Amino acid sequence: MEKYIAVTKENREFLIRTFRTTKMAVWRALTFAERGGNSPRACKIRHLAQQRGGILMVASPAMETMHDADNFMRQYFPNGVMLECDKNTGRVDIIKDGDVVKGYDNVTIDQLSAIQAEAQAM
Repeated sequence: MEKYIAVTKENREFLIRTFRTTKMAVWRALTFAERGGNSPRACKIRHLAQQRGGILMVASPAMETMHDADNFMRQYFPNGVMLECDKNTGRVDIIKDGDVVKGYDNVTIDQLSAIQAEAQAM
């Protein structure tokens, strides 16, 4: 999933002046671009951007998510795959065409995004 740090125009200009760099270098840092986005200076730019109110954003595919009264979360992906999460047990199943194609036990929130990416890619 694509991630970036959202900042105001004023903060972007502040970062350019503070680090005596270009618009492109700040853009690469804030978008975690492969070229120049992981340098020590890019890490400092991101850190200062967040200190000044920048928000880390994650762009993810549109999907419908429902939290049911039975303590399940179900996500419906555009490719027809459904992710079913039992919030009581931590069990997560990837369901395609009505069949469980993969299941995980004791899933943490940190692990969920990788499972969502897998479901999206099916």
